[in-house]
Amino acid sequence: MYFVYSISSLTRNYIYVGLTDNVERRFIQHNTGRNKTTKPYLPFKLIYTEEFPDRDAARKREKYLKSGIGKEFLRSKL
Repeated sequence: MYFVYSISSLTRNYIYVGLTDNVERRFIQHNTGRNKTTKPYLPFKLIYTEEFPDRDAARKREKYLKSGIGKEFLRSKL
């Protein structure tokens, strides 16, 4: 199983969308500064997760959520 997830910075206007096979582990990595891209925006809250049977399906959804309309959808979840 693969998951598409989205996290939002608690201190800045920043939403990150990612893909993983373990959301809990990945969320901890983001919040402990082990991800170079998200480190400047610490701390985070998890705002959205979606489960997929395979990586290809998850990747397609991840790309959508990174688009303008996808980001609008995620902002509505805040």
